Amino acid sequence: MTWTPRRRVLLVGLLALLAGPLLPAVGSWLTGVTWTWGQQLCELPVPGLTTVCGNVRPGAFVLPLVAVLLVTLAVLVALWFGAVWCLRPVRDLAGPIGHLGPQNLGHRIRPRGRDELARLARAIDEMMERISAGYEGQRRFAANASHELRTPLAVQRTLIEVGMARALTGEQLELLTSQLLETNERNERLIEGLLALSESDQGLRSRIPQRLDAIVTSVLAGYQDRAREAAVTIDTHLVPRVVVGERVLLERLVSNLVENGIKYNRRGGSLTVAVSGTPALSVVNTGQPVPAEAVAGLFEPFRRLARDRTSHGGGAGLGLAIARSITQAHDGIIAARPAEHGGLRVDVQLPNTI
Repeated sequence: MTWTPRRRVLLVGLLALLAGPLLPAVGSWLTGVTWTWGQQLCELPVPGLTTVCGNVRPGAFVLPLVAVLLVTLAVLVALWFGAVWCLRPVRDLAGPIGHLGPQNLGHRIRPRGRDELARLARAIDEMMERISAGYEGQRRFAANASHELRTPLAVQRTLIEVGMARALTGEQLELLTSQLLETNERNERLIEGLLALSESDQGLRSRIPQRLDAIVTSVLAGYQDRAREAAVTIDTHLVPRVVVGERVLLERLVSNLVENGIKYNRRGGSLTVAVSGTPALSVVNTGQPVPAEAVAGLFEPFRRLARDRTSHGGGAGLGLAIARSITQAHDGIIAARPAEHGGLRVDVQLPNTI
């Protein structure tokens, strides 16, 4: 039988209940034994012992008090060892916990049983899973950011070396300049996306009531030309809705969703943007079919549906990651699922204003 903390405490408590009624009897017995031994000692034929016993007998009333003190001391010692025995599983659990750290994030306690300490150990294992996922996410983010920055920088270096290696004609110089400008713009978009992601992760600086439908109307006005170039029709269903937050971040949230809806759409497709009660914002496009198992990964930084990192107009893969961060900063929930006729549907739920 495994001695769980609960069983240990129950056993110690049971022993205490059984021993409690016996303590007065033990004290009386101890007093009687002490008095009997004292009487027998005084009867020994030792010179001067009679005088000593005569001086001690008037203070014999302190014997019950001494017995009580001795019994109390014995009870405290027993309770001390009982508490140590009951808490021994906690001490045994402290050892494995002390070895957890960044150097061994894969270590798990993996307890057995269903007692309280087993549940605590499982909770610690689950916490380590989340911490490990966070560390892994940071490492993956740093690696992806390095890759995204290294690729355009290598292209820029190659173009510059080509331009310096030989004399260029006017057309070649114009082509080189346009390629450098395009690569530089991609770097700017990436850095801007990283800054926006960092700012949204820091939370809101202010919380002011904002008309979400007005923000959507303003953002869509700036994407009319781009939608026309991509042959994408924008349909809107806007209901007055007030949310609390920062206008700049809310505009960035709507912009990222609309831009993704246009960029990853098909020619002749449509983009439907709706503002209502629940969800507060909904963006649906008619792009390529999205596997259901790949939807959750699209919210990770630098994650795209296509394998080619430089596909789809040089996007950095931060749009949905920034949208998720902004939504969380506004105490909301963002979710996505494949649309009925291909493409992606993104729903944003935001708290109602009081």
